[in-house]
Amino acid sequence: MITSVSASATSASAAMKQSIGMDKDDFLTLLITQLQNQDPLDPMDGTEFMTQMAQLTEVEQAYNTNTNLENIMSALDNSSSLSAASLVGKNVSAVGSQVAISAGEGTILSYSVPSSAEQVTVTIMDASGATVRTLTAGQTEPGTSSVSWDGRDAEGNQLASGIYNVSVSGVNSAGNTVACQPLVTGRVEGISYAGTAVTMTVGGVTVPFNNILTVTGG
Repeated sequence: MITSVSASATSASAAMKQSIGMDKDDFLTLLITQLQNQDPLDPMDGTEFMTQMAQLTEVEQAYNTNTNLENIMSALDNSSSLSAASLVGKNVSAVGSQVAISAGEGTILSYSVPSSAEQVTVTIMDASGATVRTLTAGQTEPGTSSVSWDGRDAEGNQLASGIYNVSVSGVNSAGNTVACQPLVTGRVEGISYAGTAVTMTVGGVTVPFNNILTVTGG
């Protein structure tokens, strides 16, 4: 704990010096030199002296606070990384608009519906954004639902293996749009710590760790 506090203070001091050109020690050295060389007939005003000290304290506290917050965020990131690793082999559902298929195989497309819908439309697009298949579902209650896709296009042709994009929309009994959310569901196959965010591979699709909605046993 003492080492941690000392390291935080050192980091804050370095940040303070980089920003304003001096840290607390530099300021005190300058102040002492000023006191030693002041005019005895016109000494430094006590009020001004206390004002300068108060200003320095405020600046130092601000840098200390920023440094401590950065340390807390770093600790939370490390905790998230450890939590992510424990999900390998677990079944999850997460916010995501992609699905991976293998030629000759179908898959299940999941989505969430916030309120009752008379009809739900699931649109599947290729990498260029062109629609390859549109699926519809009838009356759907709020919650998570799904439709089966055989991996074929609108003409019945088997599509190539790869990742496809999915969008979902619904319409209620009044004819108003229901904002549905496509989901990625499946077993977590791996975790990646590359870049600034932790990501998971679920069913061949990359999903940000923060997009997880539910987790169940493997």
